[in-house]
Amino acid sequence: MHHISNPSILYFGTPVVLVGTTNSDESLNLAPISSAFWLGYRCMIGIAAHSKTTENILRTKECVLNLPSVDQAGAVDRLALLTGSNPVPAGKALKGYVHEADKFGRAGLTPLESTMVKAPRVLECPVHLEAAFVAIHPFAAETGIENIRSVTLELKILRVHLDDSIVSDQNPHHVDPDKWRPLIMSFQQFYGLGAQVYPSKLATVPEQLYRTRDTELAVAGI
Repeated sequence: MHHISNPSILYFGTPVVLVGTTNSDESLNLAPISSAFWLGYRCMIGIAAHSKTTENILRTKECVLNLPSVDQAGAVDRLALLTGSNPVPAGKALKGYVHEADKFGRAGLTPLESTMVKAPRVLECPVHLEAAFVAIHPFAAETGIENIRSVTLELKILRVHLDDSIVSDQNPHHVDPDKWRPLIMSFQQFYGLGAQVYPSKLATVPEQLYRTRDTELAVAGI
């Protein structure tokens, strides 16, 4: 039976992303988020309106979306309850966040230079997506500006880096879903994907039919 409920959160299962940005003093920032989806070479991420990462993206107009696998769960967890903001925003302080300037060192992760943006990639993550800021949409704006706690940011993917371990043996531009095991956040807990449960008719559509102008521009490095 179903019954009417009122959960505090609705995180039914989304991929974890480590967002790399550059601070105003050129130091590196790294923040885990778990609200993201992709359509073509565009991505929408949900993030706190007043976080250091949001501030950095709006200032620099760029970032890197680093996608961890289940193997990086421990490193991601070491970033939890840390913020690059100093002083710590009141809302985060209430949740137990503390300031940390060296996110990479604290997590035990290795920064890599990017090729299209100044924001850092994460060596240990199997997927790096260099991205440019496109637009911002505040959540709950209709209730008054004082109630805006989260925003969504539209990002355009400029370049994709894939670790050889997750690439198809037949096609270097195809991620093999049997090799790729993304880290998933479901109701504040870490999970991974299991084996395929059912063959998909959608998989009969050739992937190249989904290519867009953004896809081709990324190949050209524009």
